[in-house]
Amino acid sequence: MTTRRAKLLEATCRVIARRGVRGLRVEDVAAEAGVSKTLIYYHFRDRGGLVTSALEYVNDRAESYAGIAEGDDTPVRDLLLALLAAEFQDDTTVRENSAVWGEVRAAATFEEGLRRTLASLTERWLVDVAELIADGQDDGSICASVDSRAAAVRLTSLVEGLSGRWLAGLLTTAEARAHVATALERELARNTQS
Repeated sequence: MTTRRAKLLEATCRVIARRGVRGLRVEDVAAEAGVSKTLIYYHFRDRGGLVTSALEYVNDRAESYAGIAEGDDTPVRDLLLALLAAEFQDDTTVRENSAVWGEVRAAATFEEGLRRTLASLTERWLVDVAELIADGQDDGSICASVDSRAAAVRLTSLVEGLSGRWLAGLLTTAEARAHVATALERELARNTQS
């Protein structure tokens, strides 16, 4: 990604985090980035393209701070906890990402054009978590009877729900992480009759 495009997306994320998607105006992003509206239209075609690109951008940023070490001897169960808990950090970028995700999820209720990208990126996250659960079943750190896909849906939904409370100051970072750890323990101990 070009540096200019990345700077425009960073500015877009800041504006979305402050005003929401429904309040996003291209003029505000241009002012935030210190560029002309024309440049934004050149890179993103329209407001919808800008929002979609911003969501993809925050998803890529999240993958960078939530990445797990390959080839590590750490049990996969612990890596999964680290991945989910990474969504709660006292870090400006993490908070901004969480705010953008929440705003886009809410806006997708009203803006059908956002749903496809949101669904695609959510599916990518679900697949990553389900694959980690399956890897944990292979290494013995996760119960073999856990339905990896269903567990991934519940765990990522929990993280999304906790995120809104965390951003609103209703939960501390430590509390959000503790809830994720407790839910993970309960979810991964399920047997097929639960």
